[in-house]
Amino acid sequence: MSHGADTTKSILFALVANFLIAIAKFVAAYITKSGSMLAEAIHSVVDTSNQVLLLMGLKHSKMPPTDEHPLGHGKSIYFWSFIVALILFSLGGVYAIYEGIHKMQNPQPINAPLIAIGVLVFSIVAEGFSLWGCIREINKVRYNRSFSKWFRESRQSELLVVFGEDIAAISGLVFALIAIILTMVTGDPIYDAIGTLVIGILLVIIAIFLGKEVKDLLIGQGVEPHIRQEMMDTLTANNKIEKIFNLLSLQMGDDVMVAIKAKMVETNSATKIIDDINECEVEFKLKYPQVKWLFFEPDNKD
Repeated sequence: MSHGADTTKSILFALVANFLIAIAKFVAAYITKSGSMLAEAIHSVVDTSNQVLLLMGLKHSKMPPTDEHPLGHGKSIYFWSFIVALILFSLGGVYAIYEGIHKMQNPQPINAPLIAIGVLVFSIVAEGFSLWGCIREINKVRYNRSFSKWFRESRQSELLVVFGEDIAAISGLVFALIAIILTMVTGDPIYDAIGTLVIGILLVIIAIFLGKEVKDLLIGQGVEPHIRQEMMDTLTANNKIEKIFNLLSLQMGDDVMVAIKAKMVETNSATKIIDDINECEVEFKLKYPQVKWLFFEPDNKD
């Protein structure tokens, strides 16, 4: 994993923002009786809970290796990130869809829509601040890739989740704002119900995308493609190595396991080959400190 982004800081940004927003939305939902506002309030509670789970996952992932878990607990952050995606899907998305359908069947007028609009504008600003903090950390490890390419290639599940939640939150808030304004202008509460339904569908779609990316990490993925290429270039440039047959990697949270199969430069001394391998391992780990486990197999064929 790239070590430039402070994911804990991104999670804390989102946690504080969502906690304050949830309180404001619940008050507004109670006053206005708006389904869109209630869906957004529950969405913010879900997001706040999710950030607490991510912080727990990060703490657990840093536990040292044991006899039962010799490769450490780094991948546990992927488990908690997957749980977060499931919660976003079920408690956030599915509930909002249910509430939207219910409101369409039994539309109710909105009380004090200006209060709802004020809370939504405040929420958009707060979520924008959270998204700004997240993007600032993403840019440290994006390396000129588009955000969509970074999303597909990143191995930092907790940063993926915070980014996805922030995008979902701002999009949902904009839909809720449009729905309430249309309801206020036309006097037809059906727009509020439609806004609630759209928010639910949006949350489900983003949760599915997040779940797919985290599922791949749970199954087991190597380092990001550009990092693997850098590793290959580093090994190829080493004058002690004649040819690289294979390089396998496995991302486990912050830590990485790497297995290398290579043909070493010929020598008449077995001790010299061992010394060369040891030097290669030391140099490799110095350049890639995230590599906690390195297995080097010398061979003369693939």
